[in-house]
Amino acid sequence: MRRPQVGWKVAWPSAAALGVLSSLNFDPVSLPFAMLLGVAGLIWLARALDVASKRVVAVTGLLYGVGFMGPLIWWMNAVSAGAYVGLALAEALFFIPIMLALRAATRLRLWPLWGAAVWAAGEWARGHFPFTGFPWGRLAHTSIDTPFSAYARLVAMPGTSAVLFVVAALLVVIVVGPGRRARIGAAAGVVALTVVGALLPTGVAGADGTRQVALVQGDVPGVFLTWPRGEILDLHLAETQRLADAIEAGTVPQPDMVLWPENATDIDPYRDALTRGRIESLAARLGAPILVGGLFDGPTEDTAYNSGVVWTADGPGDRYDKLKPVPFGEYVPFRKEAGAIVGRLGRDIPRDMLAGDEPGAMTIGDTRIGDTICYDIAYDDVTRRAVDGGAQMIVVQTSNAAFTGTSQPEQQWDISRLRAIETGRWVVVPSTNGISGVVDPTGRSVERAPMHEPATVSAEVTLASDKTPALLIGRYLEWLLVAAGVGAWWLGTRRRKAIGTS
Repeated sequence: MRRPQVGWKVAWPSAAALGVLSSLNFDPVSLPFAMLLGVAGLIWLARALDVASKRVVAVTGLLYGVGFMGPLIWWMNAVSAGAYVGLALAEALFFIPIMLALRAATRLRLWPLWGAAVWAAGEWARGHFPFTGFPWGRLAHTSIDTPFSAYARLVAMPGTSAVLFVVAALLVVIVVGPGRRARIGAAAGVVALTVVGALLPTGVAGADGTRQVALVQGDVPGVFLTWPRGEILDLHLAETQRLADAIEAGTVPQPDMVLWPENATDIDPYRDALTRGRIESLAARLGAPILVGGLFDGPTEDTAYNSGVVWTADGPGDRYDKLKPVPFGEYVPFRKEAGAIVGRLGRDIPRDMLAGDEPGAMTIGDTRIGDTICYDIAYDDVTRRAVDGGAQMIVVQTSNAAFTGTSQPEQQWDISRLRAIETGRWVVVPSTNGISGVVDPTGRSVERAPMHEPATVSAEVTLASDKTPALLIGRYLEWLLVAAGVGAWWLGTRRRKAIGTS
């Protein structure tokens, strides 16, 4: 395949534009296949920069990253402009090694496969570093509502990203391939991958009975720091009381469990007898356990946990402490040094949320659920560990009040929908302000509550007892892709040196 050659004057603005195009695949624009085309353009640039300097290639990757991450996470401005700029730039930096490795991979035979491994390795790195990483804006996430979404059930999120990358690479071959035969073969490959994806099965992984669930959305008066102490608890208690009234009136089915969102109480019921009594009395009236999301005191005055606790009329039961608290959002790394630079950090985040160490597999009533809290749902290992612990359905307790009016809730909702396909499990999302709703294992939004008002969603869900192929092979496939991606970088660089071209 003949390689075009471009200089930095073409590569740099093109990369930024391709990054912006890729971001349009996500809410609020939600342009189907925009990222697929953006990545295809980036692949073309990687090939066209074969003999360019490392500096030119590195800046090309950086500009794609800025163009992509800038619009994608614009919602971070709801936290602060500094948080937005810092996160966008930090994530954009990852596209420097991704672009360098991608250029190297395109020098190899079967380069679309090597390139797919590079892309998956880059997403793995973004999802693990720094701190707990930020696995947002993955190529796999764009598969929802397309023929490619079912791949998530077969080869998990990393494998789905790899499949979509191969499709993007084949599009490049179709447009600029070395001959008619190569172009026909590439077109056949795109058709085959699309048809296979459309025919792959989705659905519950081993149906094992049903449960009636009730999701409570209390609504909140503003962002976290503006909540008067106890008001958010009052709002969720009040909406749950209305649910109890409806159950007693026969207008809502008796639930097997009642699910509250993340941060539904900022008063620790372990420490406050009045709060504990109110929750237990309500659980007794409901005749069902309540999954209470809240902020719970840590071992010291300046620490806390973001947790979900199963609470019955007899007191607390199983508990899940969030595995992936958000750096500079729920805790402050290097607090002393960071506070010297940004003085408001100590005021805005007075206590550090400690990470849990146990998966969210919990028993509520006679059901095993897999609890996740907000961003947790974006991490592959969080849901995988919950299902390994016996989870028959997935719960996403979330509080997106800080992002009211932004694209963040819809982006997270789509991740939850894809996670339902991947795990073969119903996913239910209780949120403080929305989106609260229910997703079936095909990724279909079964029901959603109205946004920004008190509401309750009642639904019957089917439990799962088996594991999808993605849950069985996902972690091993990811390791293979990461290793192959690193190997592609090394092999491609070695090949260029071997033929004596800088």
